[in-house]
Amino acid sequence: MRLLKLTHLWLSICVFLLMSTTWSSCGQDEPPVTMIPDQPVDPVVEVEDDDFLGTMRGLTSMELVAEMRVGWNLGNSFDVRDNDKTAWGNPLSSSTHVRAVKAMGFETLRIPITWNFNQAQTAPYMIEAAYLSRIQLIVDEGLKNDMHVIINTHHDDWIIPTESETDRVSDRLASIWTQVSNHFSAYGDKLIFEVMNEPRLHNSPEEWSGGTQEGRDVVNRYQKVSVDAIRATGGNNSTRHLMIPTYAASTTSSAMEDLVVPNDDPNIIISLHSYFPWSFAGQEDGTNIWGSDEEQAALENELDWIRDRWVVRENRAVILGEWGTTDKNNLTARTEYCAFYAKEAVERGLLPIIWDDGGNFGMYNRNTDSWKYPEIAEAVVAAAK
Repeated sequence: MRLLKLTHLWLSICVFLLMSTTWSSCGQDEPPVTMIPDQPVDPVVEVEDDDFLGTMRGLTSMELVAEMRVGWNLGNSFDVRDNDKTAWGNPLSSSTHVRAVKAMGFETLRIPITWNFNQAQTAPYMIEAAYLSRIQLIVDEGLKNDMHVIINTHHDDWIIPTESETDRVSDRLASIWTQVSNHFSAYGDKLIFEVMNEPRLHNSPEEWSGGTQEGRDVVNRYQKVSVDAIRATGGNNSTRHLMIPTYAASTTSSAMEDLVVPNDDPNIIISLHSYFPWSFAGQEDGTNIWGSDEEQAALENELDWIRDRWVVRENRAVILGEWGTTDKNNLTARTEYCAFYAKEAVERGLLPIIWDDGGNFGMYNRNTDSWKYPEIAEAVVAAAK
């Protein structure tokens, strides 16, 4: 079995090396093919065994999330809306980046992934072997460093939550998760699949306010299609812990109340994003000051609402897959906010995974392999303890 896995890995790496100059796609209406700039690739290291893959330990989702403690997002890398995954300013992801994040004290690595530009646009929607191999290298590095790893579908804008698009989107989602699940079938429970990121109807009036009833209902169907496809591959995927988001990963009442957990599956974790308050955390022309008693109380209420809705009422684990603050020349305020957020989230049993895009939300500079704002990272890790 071990020999088969190593052979599979070597074959994948060989395919990657053969295809690393271009990413091709098949079918009609394809995204444009662009060249990947020459960049160093981690050397392939012979692994004596595959113990780093882990096992399925029979943990509940609550137990798993508790040991994941605090996390970091590898943002604006695999999720770039382009064949060239360096197009948004970050270099190709490497083992150096993963090791630096682990050394800082983060226990969970979330890898946002956009498949659209590295996947055939027509059935059976085959994913490029080279792309999966590159993702696997980073997943493996996280696991080798005793981290938990999350992979998802991120800026896949073909995931349109309308009745007219349901059949097409469902088929493609099922294909992606069947391929990904089979590829990582031997991996243990430290690898988590997040079926979608922020599913929503782009540029609609309700895009960020919870969506329409139609949109929420269709998102629920997409969740079930994805979960069913993963479970159908069997083996470790029969009980793998999965994450499903609300509409747009929103914490609005309508989005939270209308989310349906597929099959009442016990190993499903709720995925939410809360850049709260947006005026401070993300709005470019918003305030750069935060920390009054009223502001702290408002954030506590937001986290209480999340905990009470899912942890208390439904006995469901929750991962706050994205949160953080944009840089407005306010390092002290950002550091204090992030420390407060992480501490309050963990105290409520919620797992905070901070967003790092290498840009305005950046803490770690992947081009120089150094921490731009170590103060924020250190404060988050310390608060989560």
